[in-house]
Amino acid sequence: MSTCGDGLNSPSYLSWRKLQLSRAKLKASSKTSALLSGFAMVAMVEVQLNEHSQMPKEMLIAFAVCTTLLVAVHMLALMISTCILPNIDAVCNLHSINLVHESPHERLHWYIETAWAFSTLLGLLLFLCEIAILCWVKFYDFSTYAAWSACIILIPVFIVFVAFAIHFYRSLVSHKYHVTVEGIRELELLKEQIEANDLEGRGNGMAMLNMSSAGTHIV
Repeated sequence: MSTCGDGLNSPSYLSWRKLQLSRAKLKASSKTSALLSGFAMVAMVEVQLNEHSQMPKEMLIAFAVCTTLLVAVHMLALMISTCILPNIDAVCNLHSINLVHESPHERLHWYIETAWAFSTLLGLLLFLCEIAILCWVKFYDFSTYAAWSACIILIPVFIVFVAFAIHFYRSLVSHKYHVTVEGIRELELLKEQIEANDLEGRGNGMAMLNMSSAGTHIV
């Protein structure tokens, strides 16, 4: 990677880091969305519905709505990733910080975050709900105990998932805050050092000027 003398705290390098992070998020979103939406479609197509089933119609409606939302959310995340990722990859593959401004990752930041949230948070929550509803649709006519067992297992998993998501995002925000504070402190120290060197240089210049003036008077 060519930095051309840019420091680690330069705007170009920080933008390059954001570019790499956006690229990683889009790749993860596209893979996760394609995988989970495919599973949801297979589950909807392969489920066996009995014509004389005693299952409540509300359960079928919930299954249809959850499956549709799951596929729609992941397809939206996949579309955003598919549209933006080639433009980011084109800049990343050049390995030059000087070309980072040609990437649309700064301008399309909110779209990238939306795809990431839809794929990793909302999409996974819907997928857990899909599993619970699918167990009821599949086992309702045979054993309600099996359906209840699946729900009992999924409830703590759902709680742990939500707790981890909250903890992860809070930790991420806290980490970004501390990194920003450290960067501001480094800039302040650099500013004070530059000002001190400037004052020292002015002092030396005035001393030399005074010495030159004294020498001229003596002559």
